[in-house]
Amino acid sequence: MWLLALTLAAFAVQTDDYIIIGVLPAVSNTVHLSETATGQLVTVYSLTYALAAPLWALLPVRIARKRALAGALTMFSAANFAVLLIDSYPMLMALRIVAALAAAVVLPSALAAASAEAPPERQGRYLATVMTGLTGAVLLGVPAGTWIGAAFGWRATFVFGGLLGICALLMLVCTLPRAESHAVEERKTLASMVRPLLNGAVAVILLVTVLTVAGNLAFQTYIAPFLSEVSGVTPTALAVLLVCSGIGGLLGTQASGRLIDRYRPERVFALTSSLFCGAMLAFAGLWLVRPVPVVLTTVLLVFWSAAAWAVPPSIQTLMLARAGREAAGQAMAVQSSSVYIGAALGGGVGGGVIAAGVGLIPAAAAVLAFLGLVALLPVTRNRIATAETAGVAAGRERETT
Repeated sequence: MWLLALTLAAFAVQTDDYIIIGVLPAVSNTVHLSETATGQLVTVYSLTYALAAPLWALLPVRIARKRALAGALTMFSAANFAVLLIDSYPMLMALRIVAALAAAVVLPSALAAASAEAPPERQGRYLATVMTGLTGAVLLGVPAGTWIGAAFGWRATFVFGGLLGICALLMLVCTLPRAESHAVEERKTLASMVRPLLNGAVAVILLVTVLTVAGNLAFQTYIAPFLSEVSGVTPTALAVLLVCSGIGGLLGTQASGRLIDRYRPERVFALTSSLFCGAMLAFAGLWLVRPVPVVLTTVLLVFWSAAAWAVPPSIQTLMLARAGREAAGQAMAVQSSSVYIGAALGGGVGGGVIAAGVGLIPAAAAVLAFLGLVALLPVTRNRIATAETAGVAAGRERETT
């Protein structure tokens, strides 16, 4: 139950980051700004999180994680409920920053607690379970928030985010062990926590994470105006389309996990990232022949989501392999921070591109994802070379024997 509570906390903060995507036009109308300017609410949230999260993940904090999580979730929920009281862009931006600062405590603390409380032989699985909250947020949380916004107004979408935070808070208070076994970990020095992450392969994987997420979010942040232009998709219809894409994403995640069990994660990443680029180029083609039937758009949207959400498991597996099991908590926290950096970059790039033309968004997303694919090549080559060297050495040893 406490692991489920941690996963729900991750689900809540990730949903809150992306939840504005489905109600972007409505928020723009209320604050009397362009969709490009309003979309920067996603960018600011992600950037604030990315800057604050590593401090909580790596610094030796003395406060008990259960208390930290409770306080952060309370502040997170309050920032979302306060949206009911404001109607200006500056105040909305301030509340998004407060929510992001709270989220920067929640997710790293949840990952660290899962890592410390897990049995040694299941540490990776427990971390992966919490990380599924991030995937589920986009697959389920954002579509649900979009539907709520279309039915009750965009402010209700943020109230939904606050309610998720309250549910996670109540579950954690009731289930997370009070006598935390990870107290010893909190007394580690900063140097000992950072050292496993200081290698070139980890740095490359973080860069790949940033570029891949940026490519996905450059498109996803502005998906509402793009689909509106391509197929005349309304806010209500968008909620249905996002649910369909969520199903595709769930299938893509499961397929990716099975592929990783059979093949090297870098190969799975190359395959899924290439499929994502193909989906973006197909969307760019639809723009040229618009308007197109909603059915065709829906099919491509499901394929895009399946490809996009098949990518993260392979990157996470690579990160855990390179950083080592003992540094899994720090590695996952730093990688989650890089995800938000990528989201901020994607929102910024998307905002700049959409100012030049909505139809350019898919092409920009494809370029960013392709750069991530190219960036991973050195790690892939080194891993293959290492494996070949090990194989040669083993063969010589057998011959000698």
